[in-house]
Amino acid sequence: MKSQMPQARDRTSDQELLSRARAGDAEAFRVIFHREAPAVRRFLGDLLRDDSAADEGTQETFVRAHQRLGTLQQAEKLQSWLFGIARMVFFEHLRRKRRDAVPQDSGDPVEIDRAPGPEEVLLASEADQVLDGALATLSQERRAALVLRLDHGLGYPEIAETMGWSLQKVKNEIHRARLQLRQRLQAYLEGAA
Repeated sequence: MKSQMPQARDRTSDQELLSRARAGDAEAFRVIFHREAPAVRRFLGDLLRDDSAADEGTQETFVRAHQRLGTLQQAEKLQSWLFGIARMVFFEHLRRKRRDAVPQDSGDPVEIDRAPGPEEVLLASEADQVLDGALATLSQERRAALVLRLDHGLGYPEIAETMGWSLQKVKNEIHRARLQLRQRLQAYLEGAA
């Protein structure tokens, strides 16, 4: 019960902050940024797997959010609205990356080997590496839906709104993502035994 009261207070203050930000109050938007940027950054970091690109994407997300403040009517949908903008930034990043890729003789884009550095090797456990590898096999959209569900705790309706999907498609995609991960991890465990 106690956890519900702060959420209601946060929604009220979010509504107030949104109203003030729409009226041009830079401090109100700054508060929104400081509250929501860490979640948006984690979301983009999970999708892009590149800290610099995730930082740039977070900035771009909030620039666009500031420009489109008038389109958000309900404060309780602030986070899903921001994730929707971040999702578009993510897909634009992928399109730019593909367009800018240097073709090899085969005509395929150049793949950059992202071998972990010495610090990353020391910090990352084998299980994390296996899970990251399994996540990388998911389609970008399927991974985005799973990240929103597991890492950010969004419900299916919020994910549907963020991704622009039907509720049934969200359920199907998350189910398929979990099946794919289970198969990859099972194959790893059987190979390790």
